[in-house]
Amino acid sequence: MRFTSLIVELVRARPKLVVWVAVLLQAALWIVVPSLIYASPPEDVATVLAFGREYQVGTDLGPPLPFWLADMVFRLAGNHVVGVYLLAEACFVVTMLALFRLSSAVVGRQQAALAVLLTATLTMFSFPGLEFGPAVLARPLWALVLLHAWRVAGQGSRLSWFALTIESGLLLLTTPAAALLLALVFVFLLATRRGRRALLTPDPWFALAVIVVMVLPYVVWLARFSWPHWPPLPPLAELTPRAERWGELLGGLLLTMSGIAILLVVNSRRWTRKPDEVPEIYRPPVDPYAQRFVFFFALAPVLAATLVSAAFGLGEIFGGAGTVMLLVGLAVIVVSGDLIPLRRQETLRTVWAVIIAAPAAALVVQAVVQPWIISTEVSTALPARAMAQFFGENFQHRTGKPLPAVAGDPRLATLVALGLPQRPHVFFAATPDRTPWFSAAKFRETGGVVVWRAADTAGPPPAEIVRQFPDLAPELPRAFERMVNGRQPLLRLGWGVVRPASR
Repeated sequence: MRFTSLIVELVRARPKLVVWVAVLLQAALWIVVPSLIYASPPEDVATVLAFGREYQVGTDLGPPLPFWLADMVFRLAGNHVVGVYLLAEACFVVTMLALFRLSSAVVGRQQAALAVLLTATLTMFSFPGLEFGPAVLARPLWALVLLHAWRVAGQGSRLSWFALTIESGLLLLTTPAAALLLALVFVFLLATRRGRRALLTPDPWFALAVIVVMVLPYVVWLARFSWPHWPPLPPLAELTPRAERWGELLGGLLLTMSGIAILLVVNSRRWTRKPDEVPEIYRPPVDPYAQRFVFFFALAPVLAATLVSAAFGLGEIFGGAGTVMLLVGLAVIVVSGDLIPLRRQETLRTVWAVIIAAPAAALVVQAVVQPWIISTEVSTALPARAMAQFFGENFQHRTGKPLPAVAGDPRLATLVALGLPQRPHVFFAATPDRTPWFSAAKFRETGGVVVWRAADTAGPPPAEIVRQFPDLAPELPRAFERMVNGRQPLLRLGWGVVRPASR
């Protein structure tokens, strides 16, 4: 008798329910676990909130939308970082649901559920996406852009132009890679007959006008402050190292697909005793135009983004790995055929669950066990709330005023600013161009706290800080306990107060 597990029957009968349950459980996992073991948010989150607090039209970190959204949600959550965690996971949920709707239009709802489950195993999705910022917000926007671009070109829906317009404008306000991604959409439309038919309507011109209006303030900011600072193209002598770097980036992205590779091996027919007695997931034949759409947007963003990253010497994938790899799982499903057999169903289910849960287990081990094994500091173990309370209270005790600004070590400064109700400004004295909302003169006028890591109990400020803040009054270093100290010494911070200028 053929055995069919409940999961397979649900994929056949209720694929949308399977997607909702899997996605929401994964999102809940990455809200609960970090909330229990993080004493401080990831570094990128603290920086995003420090920049978002200022509501700048643009910064060196990119367009403003992610920073504004992060600050709004942080305030709505009562100045608690869990609001930002919820926003990050909401981006994950919207990404997967948009992917499911696009996949349903291409391969049917049943195989679309499999595409979503495969995509969830990609490293950039199975690991926590709590570091909310441009790369995280770009994922749902890019997924929605692809969904409505397909409806515009593949299904001839003129009504989808409005949604595509808004999503494109928001994407341009989210990540510097938006121009590249949208250019790929235009290239695909221009290169295909259905796409050209869609472009010949009046809708694209209205869309272009709306997009220009949406992004005009940021474009003006770019013209005034950013364009002269773009990294130059590499000289000819560096072309070989940059080409090698391109290969490394592509190899790294292939490695992120290891979860999909493991599932394919487990599902292979090589070790199946009765290959005919396995349940199969059926789909109607895929439109050749849909195949070209999926393959193009599974490969072109990866190749283009890695090429840009290698050419300009960027440390990360341009636009974010999760954005450019979004359609990889769907591409695997498309090439798998009209009938996808699910062999060793219980093993498949277990392996998938392990791939999803393993990063959370690794996070717990890193936070609880690692400090007892090696002396490397876990960045999320810093006592952010205790630090903020101590420095805020001491400044108020000495000056009678709430702490207006924090400077010194950038990581420490952003954590201190994050933990105080009045949200003091962050000032990067070593790179003041990065924090244009504050200056050394304004810091001397309002006063503030300067923090740094102290090497001993005396903790004199580093020479660079003495040069940047000649009026600084150093205090005795303060020791803090991390969430788990283990073999590490206490966290010892040097600090000093710059008193407000007398008027």
